[in-house]
Amino acid sequence: MSFSDLSLHPLILKALDAAGYAAPTPVQAQAIPPALTGRDLLATAETGTGKTAAFVLPALQRIAAAPKQRQRGPRVLILTPTRELASQVTKAARAYGKFLRLNTIEIVGGMPYRQQLQLMAKPLDIVVATPGRLIDHLERRRIDLSEVEFLVLDEADRMLDMGFVEAVEKIASACPATRQTLLFTATLDRRVAKVAATLLRTPQRIAIARATSAPDIEQRMHQVDDLAHKHRLLHHWAASGELTKGIVFAATKRDVDALARELAAAGHAAAPLHGDMDQRARSRTLDRLRSGAVRLLVATDVAARGIDVRDITHVINFDLPRNAEDYVHRIGRTGRAGASGVAISFAAGADRGLLALIERFTGTPLSVHIVPGLEPAKPFARGTDATRKRPFRHGGQRTGKPSAGKFFNGKSSTGKPFAGKRKAAGPRPTRVRRMQDGARQ
Repeated sequence: MSFSDLSLHPLILKALDAAGYAAPTPVQAQAIPPALTGRDLLATAETGTGKTAAFVLPALQRIAAAPKQRQRGPRVLILTPTRELASQVTKAARAYGKFLRLNTIEIVGGMPYRQQLQLMAKPLDIVVATPGRLIDHLERRRIDLSEVEFLVLDEADRMLDMGFVEAVEKIASACPATRQTLLFTATLDRRVAKVAATLLRTPQRIAIARATSAPDIEQRMHQVDDLAHKHRLLHHWAASGELTKGIVFAATKRDVDALARELAAAGHAAAPLHGDMDQRARSRTLDRLRSGAVRLLVATDVAARGIDVRDITHVINFDLPRNAEDYVHRIGRTGRAGASGVAISFAAGADRGLLALIERFTGTPLSVHIVPGLEPAKPFARGTDATRKRPFRHGGQRTGKPSAGKFFNGKSSTGKPFAGKRKAAGPRPTRVRRMQDGARQ
């Protein structure tokens, strides 16, 4: 199949040809045809599968096929969880629609309000936004969403993780009920299914096989004794000639800032990236990473969402992620565009449960590596109780202990009667059950 087989507008096909795109990816081939017919979509697809074009191209086609006089409010609204992903989507929309002469703007946190007000004062076609900043403008009546025909929720699971469920629902309620809605998510758990049941109308379900491992990425693991041991290993790799450009993942914003300062003080070109930085600082940091002025980027999971830098050679998990899927997302920042990469994870004995989850999810054991002179004084054994016990599920992700907040039919997650005051959860709504069942097929 080629893009010309999808009956797209000639000017969109011209832009795709200029960008060097010839054939659609699986998610594009499955999502674009029903989207062009006006169907709502519930699609499970990860970053890197080409999902951006899967919703941007139908949005552009809707505008190109039925041109209207521009209104103060947009015809297309795309919500993303982070500023970096919003920037990536905006660039794609402008590239694919460059011959249509559309006004596509970006509304994200960290951008000066005056600049955003100037952008929104002009007639609009497409708005790409993060929920927090958009709801701010919506509540102050600075933007009109009554003309929205096409609503996209990109990485909906991540938006819910970040606490944007109420903002998303309020934004959707400000759009016409007759709109077409496309929801893309990496995972379809109960929370996402509930939101989908509320916002979508008889959606077509699309599921793209989840990537659980990266064949071009060498995955290594260093056993560590304590935090000081972690820092010594980090400085070893920062000074290594093997590492050309890398991303170091830490658990918190405070840790990100501290590690970036520590690396910079040791003479390494390092910079932090996290959600407390304003948009100009984040964009400037990413530009410096791309140009090579920054060699080591220290980031949180949320801040790194949407980063697409093709020459990252190493990813270092200073702290292991709490979610196995986030591990795959992290290491996917390297080994891009056919290149090879190295993913290095630091793990202490207390991390054995997380290691078991990651290895079960990826189907690939992390090979243990030792740096001469930095050997662990207390190496821990693999295949302990953490790997033999079947973890409980919590929020769609396995964990190593029972969930304290999940109760079904008067019983706790351990199967024993619950003696507390909390009432048993009622039956799941029919539409949500159907979506959950479809997600397991």
